Amino acid sequence: MPVIRLRPIREGDLAILGQQSSDDDPFGFYGYTATNGLARRFAETGMLTPDLGTLAVEDGDGTLIGTVGWKATQHGPSPTARALNVGILLLPAFRGRGYGTEAQRRVAEYLFETTLVERLEAGTDVDNIGEQRALEKAGFSREGVMRHAQFRAGAWHDIALYSRLRNDPCD
Repeated sequence: MPVIRLRPIREGDLAILGQQSSDDDPFGFYGYTATNGLARRFAETGMLTPDLGTLAVEDGDGTLIGTVGWKATQHGPSPTARALNVGILLLPAFRGRGYGTEAQRRVAEYLFETTLVERLEAGTDVDNIGEQRALEKAGFSREGVMRHAQFRAGAWHDIALYSRLRNDPCD
């Protein structure tokens, strides 16, 4: 199991994260965004709020290797019907080495320790087999497929939906 650490985003991380382009990621390009979006969000919230958060992922040497984050998803009118949808972005050089599994396991532990949320969700393109394996190894269970849930690169894509509940076992 790779050694990683989660920590808040630092201002110095923004230049590295801002250089990462999703143009070459077949699962990550949703169109162009403002070039100052990260800096603006960092200035406004430090990229940490209960409903929308991002943490840096470092390897054992303290090298920034990506981010994990969450956003609130409401499944009904009461505050207890709230889940957090988690996601990950690893820098290309660190993909396929187990870092994603460990980072998603750690962000789940962090969110269950610091919030009252009962349910975490994650979705990925049905063709993104690596991410599906990482989610399953991180304790998430596949729930099904959301048909045509995502418009990306000029076409609709199906999304595999995963969840992890507070008391689910994680190997």
